[in-house]
Amino acid sequence: MATVKIILWKSYQKKDGTYALAIRITQNRKPKYVFTGKYIQEKDWDDEGGKVRKSHPNSRRLNNFLKKKISEADDIALEAETTKKNNTSKALQKKVKGKTGNVSFFQFGMERVKSKYEAGTYSVAKSEYSILHNVREFLNHNKSKDKQSVIDDIMQRRKERIGQSRKAGYNFLEELRIQFAKDKSLYFEDIDEPFLKRFKIFCAGYLGQKTRTITNQLIFIRTMYNAGIKEFVVDAKHYPFAGEKEKIKVGRGHKVGLTKEEVSSIEDLKLEPKTTIWHTRNIWLFAFYFAGIRISDVLEMKWSDFKDDRLLYVMNKNEKPVSLKIPDKAQEIIECYRADRQKRDDYIFPYLKKADARSKRDLFVKTRNASTLLNKYLKRIASLCGIEKNLSNHIARHSFGNIAGDAINPLMLQKLYRHSDLKTTINYQANFIHKDADDALDAVVNF
Repeated sequence: MATVKIILWKSYQKKDGTYALAIRITQNRKPKYVFTGKYIQEKDWDDEGGKVRKSHPNSRRLNNFLKKKISEADDIALEAETTKKNNTSKALQKKVKGKTGNVSFFQFGMERVKSKYEAGTYSVAKSEYSILHNVREFLNHNKSKDKQSVIDDIMQRRKERIGQSRKAGYNFLEELRIQFAKDKSLYFEDIDEPFLKRFKIFCAGYLGQKTRTITNQLIFIRTMYNAGIKEFVVDAKHYPFAGEKEKIKVGRGHKVGLTKEEVSSIEDLKLEPKTTIWHTRNIWLFAFYFAGIRISDVLEMKWSDFKDDRLLYVMNKNEKPVSLKIPDKAQEIIECYRADRQKRDDYIFPYLKKADARSKRDLFVKTRNASTLLNKYLKRIASLCGIEKNLSNHIARHSFGNIAGDAINPLMLQKLYRHSDLKTTINYQANFIHKDADDALDAVVNF
């Protein structure tokens, strides 16, 4: 008969110094392990007695939990022995996992989204929250129902979810818990190659997603799987992205930037001062003048970020310090707002002036709302200037790269772009260097 025992898994230690408690199932001298999801310090574990020591603050509760799990595992092993069913250690491990309620994909994802939200990375948390809903829609969609009806139902649920999030008193973390804390409809072991292939087809056919968006969904699932393996939630042998299995390829789309002439037309545009479209033009040009600083960073610029004719600030995305000379054109924009300055820590641009600087959540919401508004007015600016390209906040960075071309040394561009790796800069700038390819084409065609 198989032997079952609770052990402290010492092969991996978490950052807080704890180890996982696991059920070891041994059959024919072959051990398999089922992890309980509980972690304790080594000093709090009685290996001989197979229980948690009283030195642990929750020893009684934990020991009761472990007794229940060991009893369930013993019952399964006894049943397999009595009925002569398949009782290899591997088969028993699978049965015990199901019986003990291993952490599901959605429950694990909920904890990840929660940690992102609590860390203040709200945009990431909300994006990953949406992916969890997309995976659930895939699991639950009725294949026998008319496709358009299914799509309409999905869109309606999404609309209601977004509407709910905008109501006063909405609590994101509470809604996250309600949606996924008890959802055990999907386990990591269920996510294999066929699952991923069907999911990709669903994303394209029912969610209307493009290749890059689908890739982002797969990257999230892969990240979750890697974390699940590290946390002993799933065995590495189930990993569906290894070797010749599902491969995630990140395609490179076209990055289109404005030309010098198009930027000049924006600079020369006559606009009424202090209007929304005037602020929009100033903020976009300000980002362009500093090599395509992200609009969110521009909106959070304070007077205290400028010292000795230099811009000194820390990027939100990667917390890198930046020190750049203030170009004359950027200085002209700054001077347009100097009369509104009241104190050194005031924001230069007006959109965050009413934000609670102590609340990351409030800053995120007001920055997001401002970015949406700016994108709307950039479309008007493009129309007034006769620019047919999709003028947006992010195109300021592409425009700088397009005009820089191959005229600036890649090492200098790396510094201006704040890239950690020169390879990233070279790959990015390759989107805007066309001269060699154009010359080669002319050499063949213009004979």
